[in-house]
Amino acid sequence: MVLRELAKIAPELDSQIDPEIDLREQIDLDSIDMLNLMIAIHETTGVDIPEADYPQMSSLNGCVSYLRARMK
Repeated sequence: MVLRELAKIAPELDSQIDPEIDLREQIDLDSIDMLNLMIAIHETTGVDIPEADYPQMSSLNGCVSYLRARMK
């Protein structure tokens, strides 16, 4: 789901995303792109993501861990 939403924001997305590396560095996302990703994830999952938590979701693994902990 995270990759699907990310592909909508960054169509040039390469399927070889390193899950440990900051998404902004890998695919050159700016702060607006990251905000749009957080909004899309929230709309898809219903999980509230406070702005203070955005750094926890900077990588693919970070997104998965964050969501897994809140979607029980």
